[in-house]
Amino acid sequence: MAEQPQPISPLKNFFAGGFGGVCLVFVGHPLDTIKVRLQTQPKPQPGQAPLYSGTFDCFRKTLVGEGVRGLYRGMAAPIIGVTPMFAVCFFGFGLGKRLQQRKPDDVLTYPQLFAAGMLSGVFTTVIMAPGERIKCLLQIQAATGETKYSGSLDCAKQLYREAGIRGVYKGTVLTLMRDVPASGMYFMTYEWLKNILTPEGKSVSDLSVPRILFAGGLAGIFNWAVAIPPDVLKSRFQTAPAGKYPNGFRDVLRELIREEGVASLYKGFTAVMIRAFPANAIVKSMKFLKTKSGTSNAPD
Repeated sequence: MAEQPQPISPLKNFFAGGFGGVCLVFVGHPLDTIKVRLQTQPKPQPGQAPLYSGTFDCFRKTLVGEGVRGLYRGMAAPIIGVTPMFAVCFFGFGLGKRLQQRKPDDVLTYPQLFAAGMLSGVFTTVIMAPGERIKCLLQIQAATGETKYSGSLDCAKQLYREAGIRGVYKGTVLTLMRDVPASGMYFMTYEWLKNILTPEGKSVSDLSVPRILFAGGLAGIFNWAVAIPPDVLKSRFQTAPAGKYPNGFRDVLRELIREEGVASLYKGFTAVMIRAFPANAIVKSMKFLKTKSGTSNAPD
């Protein structure tokens, strides 16, 4: 394994991660909206066509019916939460690495990097779960023809009024099921790709921006390959009416498999994969450029 950048600095990871997260939302939110609408569209009645036949049909109908603004519905919630969420994500990863090192210059194995990435997923869930709940509800309400929430703050207030803090945090277990293994895969894959892209005799810190872009983008694809089935369950569960799934994700899973088959767990796959590469490449390139410019010496 190639040498990893040293020393580990969780605090610097905190700030660098937050900056990259803002960039990710602007780049990726339109396709995230498409993903959520595909994941939550109702099963068509016999003889009827589905609301959306696929990614591009959903994109076209959203753009024609709601304009560009429709693609950015629900963005306020992730914009508010993305800086602390990504900051905590990178902070958790840096902390996870430090906890496994006996000495500051210890080089971690890939399983150890996976474990550190999983810890970052645990850290982010506290911020991620309510943001995802609000975002998903706002993303689908225009498609349902009902305007219940005027915005992110109004949505949060109504959820709290109806069910308290549990209503705001509905879907937390599924968020954990998505983000813990997916974060482990993301960080491990990113470190592995950086190592194999590093020329012989060079340091990882000498990698060019195009190679960092490639490593970050491909790591995002690996991340979502793991994340999409629990993400489908999460989207369905978080947008369902109160009481529809009394046993949580198990009811969602049974309903999807029974009515739509195993393939339903990969709804929105095309939108996710189109979004994954550029969005995650931008996060990593921004973080890398901050390192180069001297504003952060944080390793990835």
